[in-house]
Amino acid sequence: MADLGQVQTVGRRKAAVARVLLRPGSGVWSVNGRSLKEYFPRPSLRSRAEEPLIAVDAEGRFDILVRAAGGGLTGQADAVRMGLARALVAFDEEHRRTLREKGMLTRDPRKVERKKPGRPKARKRFQFSKR
Repeated sequence: MADLGQVQTVGRRKAAVARVLLRPGSGVWSVNGRSLKEYFPRPSLRSRAEEPLIAVDAEGRFDILVRAAGGGLTGQADAVRMGLARALVAFDEEHRRTLREKGMLTRDPRKVERKKPGRPKARKRFQFSKR
């Protein structure tokens, strides 16, 4: 895939899915047609999404096009992080060790637990009354 000049990968977290297209360029981000700063208003979410680039010292060397769907902003930011890490590995296999050590290639399996019948939430119980 890397010989075509661009790499497309998928990242997932909670209910969010992010399709990441990575191509050599000048560091331009496009997330659902908006800039990274516009789409992820909180600095913590932006830094989370950019983490793989910083880890392999590749800021400003790639243009990144992202289509994110599902979940909330936190899940989408982490999905972008995983998709970008996978794309960097597909682009250059030498990045795998660095990204693996930082845990960016591992899918986070945690999801919201379902609500159980007879309870107000998944684990919470109604107040007990002895009398």
